[in-house]
Amino acid sequence: MSNDLRRVRRELGQSLWLDNLSRTLIHDGILARYIAEMGVSGVTSNPSIFQKAIHTSPYYREDARTIQADSAEHLYEQLVKTDLQMACDLLAPIHRESHGDDGWVSWEESPRLAEDEAATVAEAQRLREIVQRDNLLIKVPATPAGIRALTTLIGRGISVNVTLMFGLAHVRAVFDAYCAGLAQWIDKGGDPTKVKAVASLFLSRVDTLVDERLTQMGTAQAMALRGKTAVAMAKVAYGIYRETFHGDSFARLAGLGGRPQYLLWASTSTKNPAYSDLLYVEPLLGPETINTLPDDTLEKLRDHGRLQAQLEGGLEEAQATLDTLAELGIDMDGDVAQTLQTQGLAAFDESFGKMLAEVEKLRS
Repeated sequence: MSNDLRRVRRELGQSLWLDNLSRTLIHDGILARYIAEMGVSGVTSNPSIFQKAIHTSPYYREDARTIQADSAEHLYEQLVKTDLQMACDLLAPIHRESHGDDGWVSWEESPRLAEDEAATVAEAQRLREIVQRDNLLIKVPATPAGIRALTTLIGRGISVNVTLMFGLAHVRAVFDAYCAGLAQWIDKGGDPTKVKAVASLFLSRVDTLVDERLTQMGTAQAMALRGKTAVAMAKVAYGIYRETFHGDSFARLAGLGGRPQYLLWASTSTKNPAYSDLLYVEPLLGPETINTLPDDTLEKLRDHGRLQAQLEGGLEEAQATLDTLAELGIDMDGDVAQTLQTQGLAAFDESFGKMLAEVEKLRS
């Protein structure tokens, strides 16, 4: 017997989004099946996902021959625009039924704009105009420039998925920026039901890096903490979410119809085979959150996942884990978060380049 994953959203309050998008998924009815049968209620994408899609799917070549584009990047935008529009349309019923809380599709900006606030804002507006769908989220990185851009974008009613978050300082800064932007939007008469933001906290990469540091220490105390950092960080982040959006500071905006900025668990496929293959899924099942899953992790959750709310338990233990890491000299918000964000931006930039090279092949 496999799990009915529709229960996750219906009974546990967490949305399952698919961390994948391609013309094949749409054309062959796979995404529609995921939505209808497996409870998928959103989609996230990135340059690596589109590079793989364009490389493996047969459905892009004909379009590539007919689209007039002056660069590989513009051809890429026109190709994936169709995928994004079709995904948005498939999810539109969920978007309407949830009054805009769910049913979103994410498209990532070029990582080459990550340190340019003005360019990030302009690009988000441009990409939204290309797709022309109300349930599109523009992915913006949680760099200092990206966080400042978040306030501006929300203040203009543009919905955002903040990505490449690796620490609690990122969480607090992003929440503050979102609240500031939402206040601007509402105070100038904007409809709060028309704007949405999520905050994507990356998990498996955190354990990979911290585990390396703990292994180098080699003490019994350090070794016992391996594989525990990311889940502990996520649980404490959820505590910050509850304090921020269910406390006095957000009460005015909530009373005017403002939405909380849900945490989204990203990078949730387990990298270390010694750990549970659902390490970043099962312990983080809980209300007012999102988990974006690759196809294989989604299938594992359906096959043998324990569908029980666990997110709100173990907060004291999670904080104790982070405190012990600090005592051992592991700087989560400084060294770890900044190292991982720098690596993440470099990896996304490399993926973006590979994706454009793949598109260039279609032009030749």
